[in-house]
Amino acid sequence: MNVPAGDAGRSSAEGGSSFRLRDLSDAGTYVVDDAGRIVGVNPRAEQMLDRAASTLLGLDAHDMLHRGKYGEPLPRSRCVMRQALIAGETRQSHHEWVERGDGSLMAVSLMVTPCRIGEGGEGALVLFHEDSSPAPVEGERGPSASSMPELDRLALLAETTATLTSSLDVDETVRQLIRLVVPLLADWAVVDLLTEEGGVSRAAVVHYENGVRVHRRNLEGPMPPVPQESSMPLSRALRGVTPALVGPQDYQGPPDSDIAVAQRELFEETGMHSASIAPIRGVREVVGALTLGRSERSSAFTPADLLLVEDIARRAGLALDNARLYERQRRVAETMQRHLLPTLPRVPGLQMSARYLPAPDASQVGGDWYDAFILSGGVTGLVIGDVVGHDLDAAAGMAQVCNMLRAYAGEVEEPPSMIVNRLDEAVVRMAETTMATVIFARVEQPDDTWRLRWTNAGHPPPLLVERDGRTRFLEDGSGLLLGTGLSPVREDAAAELPPGSLLLLYTDGLIESPGHSLDDGLARLARYAASLVDRPFSAICDALLTGVRPSDNDDDVAMLALRIPG
Repeated sequence: MNVPAGDAGRSSAEGGSSFRLRDLSDAGTYVVDDAGRIVGVNPRAEQMLDRAASTLLGLDAHDMLHRGKYGEPLPRSRCVMRQALIAGETRQSHHEWVERGDGSLMAVSLMVTPCRIGEGGEGALVLFHEDSSPAPVEGERGPSASSMPELDRLALLAETTATLTSSLDVDETVRQLIRLVVPLLADWAVVDLLTEEGGVSRAAVVHYENGVRVHRRNLEGPMPPVPQESSMPLSRALRGVTPALVGPQDYQGPPDSDIAVAQRELFEETGMHSASIAPIRGVREVVGALTLGRSERSSAFTPADLLLVEDIARRAGLALDNARLYERQRRVAETMQRHLLPTLPRVPGLQMSARYLPAPDASQVGGDWYDAFILSGGVTGLVIGDVVGHDLDAAAGMAQVCNMLRAYAGEVEEPPSMIVNRLDEAVVRMAETTMATVIFARVEQPDDTWRLRWTNAGHPPPLLVERDGRTRFLEDGSGLLLGTGLSPVREDAAAELPPGSLLLLYTDGLIESPGHSLDDGLARLARYAASLVDRPFSAICDALLTGVRPSDNDDDVAMLALRIPG
């Protein structure tokens, strides 16, 4: 079957030919490529799935839509679409389930047939309609490890490993863990984590309600400490002793600790009649505990269930341990970088302000820095720079480059270009290969006029905002970045700084965005800075960070601002 280009549907393909689907009768229709990514959707499918085509195109159809009858992620081994793609033949199935945009489930019958898409591309056409008589749910019993086929059990464990190790963020790892086990194994999921200070935090309490996972924020937060002598199941799990099958009856007697009281209140609040509690173990130590509970379904957890929960918790522990180690290293690098940034000097008549903003979560620390210091003759030296890279090496390289530039600038009175040439030669000789962009400038007042002399080694140009709001980027004096080994000829540039004007030096994290061009970022900065020229100087840097820095930028930002008196 070949799906040609047409004009009666909605479609798009990442890296492939685009085409449009005709509305086939009353069936929802979508097309996937050979990787299972959705490349075309008809209007009826949008309506049935309660999802706009723009939210589906380019995404994996199995991960996005296919579910088991309890809303659990469906192992790929049971995916009819994947079977048709792999076998290269048409497959039909009844009583399948898909997740709609609002989180609810819809039973469907579907047919999947291989087809050609665009010119030479392979894929599959999926036609589906709502099944008015879905397969009956067997009593109230949900799937458990004892009833789960071995292939599905292995698929769940494999998905757990792949999913949890894909993130180095603790909160995201916890969120993915809950998605994997609720509602597949339980109606409730509770994650307790040991803090670095030795306390306990109830990081998540989630209940599956009407097809949606709901956080019970009132049950989350700090927990009482774990006494070493407590024999209660959660205390034992948090000490890494053993997993356990638990019910409310285990907490009916006199509590042996405050954390046992909190656990009894959890059972009363949630109505759980059966639970599995397993330690979450990292490589070196216990990270926390995972509690899975059942309140709606009547079946209790079995020993076979507990083995599966223990295995899942162990895999979660490795992922959380890695995420915590990453966050610890990130804090060390960020702290080191902050301590290396200077205290700005006091210069009569000049106002100076600086900011450093680390990269967002899940990004590594960078090598951005600013500096300002007094040179001979009352001249003020200004520096803004960025060492290439996003790791501890970048932060260490930043420290070396920053210190060398200070030393060269204060050693002899030379033009900025000569100072940066000497710095470039030193950077090339560093033990670790380092490349960096930098602006070194001198603010001088030979008479009643303030002037700026500078050289630019591959860095975004300074921005000058005059009192009346006029802006211009100081693009002269630009040359090659440091560390290339090419010994470029560098030039100096000079400009008058009018009374009341604002000079802004910044790193590319303030203006760059994956979704916009660099010119767009520079134009945004100029417009916003012009609107702030009359603001109190102390508020300008914070306002620029808030109003200019793109929300999708994953880089850190350094900024140095200077206001000329007048």
